[in-house]
Amino acid sequence: MTERDTSDLEVTALLEAIYHAYHYDFRSYAEASMRRRIRAALAHFRLQTIARLRERVLDDPRVFSELLRFLTVQVSDMFRDPLYFRALREHVVPYLQTYASLKVWVAGCATGEEAYSLAILLFEEKLLHRTLIYATDIRPDSLRVAAEGIYDPARFVRFSDNYRLAGGRASLSDYYAAAYQGAVLHRRFRNAIVFSDHSLATDSAFAEVQLVSCRNVLIYFERDLQDRAVGVLHQALCRKGFLGLGLKETLRFTTQAAAFTEYVPNARIYQRL
Repeated sequence: MTERDTSDLEVTALLEAIYHAYHYDFRSYAEASMRRRIRAALAHFRLQTIARLRERVLDDPRVFSELLRFLTVQVSDMFRDPLYFRALREHVVPYLQTYASLKVWVAGCATGEEAYSLAILLFEEKLLHRTLIYATDIRPDSLRVAAEGIYDPARFVRFSDNYRLAGGRASLSDYYAAAYQGAVLHRRFRNAIVFSDHSLATDSAFAEVQLVSCRNVLIYFERDLQDRAVGVLHQALCRKGFLGLGLKETLRFTTQAAAFTEYVPNARIYQRL
């Protein structure tokens, strides 16, 4: 058995142990990405082997909570990829305006920046008062940050540039205030969002929604898990509901491809048939 074979077995054993002990399923995440994350975790914990990391994780839930920071990718900005938000504003919002009430799901919300971006966009389009936004993630610490809605003020320079390019109708500074040594988003946006735990690897759809934004999540999954995740998103969408993916993602090779049409192809926005 080669060293790579042994390493493969250790990674498999670690992910199986996590699944059975904590019910987080990373077994179908992209292999190369998972290997990089585990290597970073080993360095952080100052451990020599994956087997020893598995022992620590099973012995101490606090170690697992810390390990989650490495096993999940938490990269998020407000109005990240402005093209996407401009396309929502110009092409999807007119359709959403025909509904008496709206439900939106941000799947894989990380620390909440995308959910708040959508809330601001919907507020400017006079839809927020009749919208409920579900924002879900698998990391409890990220959800706590998201629910507080407090971010480093230095990040708002980039956020504001994104907002402007996304077709913002005001100044982003109108929507937050200085507090707690940070910038806190206004209560109207925090009250419009329900942050909760949900895994596309193990959980099912929990509500019927008109828009799902699940961006830069599928790229970290192997093909089978991509198919499962898109199946959950499809199940959640109402007839002719909209699905937004990351700009490097596509439904083209999934088993659900025939259930959608490309609505705004360059922004990776699809519509359920």
